[in-house]
Amino acid sequence: MTVFLVGAGPGDADLLTVRAARLLARADVVVHDRLIEPSVLALVASNAERIDVGKEPGNSVSQSMINELLVSLGRRHANVVRLKGGDPFVFGRGGEEMIALREAGVDCEVVPGITSAFSGPLAAGIPVTHRRLARGVTVVTGHCADDDDGYFRRLANPDLSLIVLMGVGHRARIARQLVEGGLDRDTAVAVIESAWTERQRVTRGVLHELGALDVASPAIIVVGPCAALDVAALLADAASAY
Repeated sequence: MTVFLVGAGPGDADLLTVRAARLLARADVVVHDRLIEPSVLALVASNAERIDVGKEPGNSVSQSMINELLVSLGRRHANVVRLKGGDPFVFGRGGEEMIALREAGVDCEVVPGITSAFSGPLAAGIPVTHRRLARGVTVVTGHCADDDDGYFRRLANPDLSLIVLMGVGHRARIARQLVEGGLDRDTAVAVIESAWTERQRVTRGVLHELGALDVASPAIIVVGPCAALDVAALLADAASAY
């Protein structure tokens, strides 16, 4: 009996790992997040039980309840899949669930997924690093903007790309703190909504405009010079020149 902590990747089922698809096809139970794409859930065995534990504002299943559920299911079923968007260990609380399972004596195995932190920007043609523009990348949750100590001021580094997950509702505060921390107010930003799905939408602008951009969750915010790039468009322009 094993609980598999499986990453569903950034969106479309084509971006799942082969192992993830195989596990979904033979699962007894699938415990999944709210934002898993229908194309991914379509791969679940027809006789498998599906349990939605997705978190959303005002109506969330607590993490402790999810942990208890996984332990209970893991003791009763041979193959339990805990399906999480992106990668289970990039702001997915996979570590908490793994610890709870192991402390309860339930076998668990990790199947990593492609994190949306890197693949989401790529869906918009944005490389998160570029040797002439960004020497590295920082990934952070937007919930840090709630901290009274001005967390995002300390992330204002013009040499790095800043990737913010779950930050749409905090975007005005994030922008303000980054400018206060020293980033140029005209630093490029991009917001990628519902990356790698049919609903994908990309909005670009500059940092001081971020709070006013018409965007909605789920979305990834990219801050830094790389946010102005669109590699796909550049390649298309180059091809048309020949």
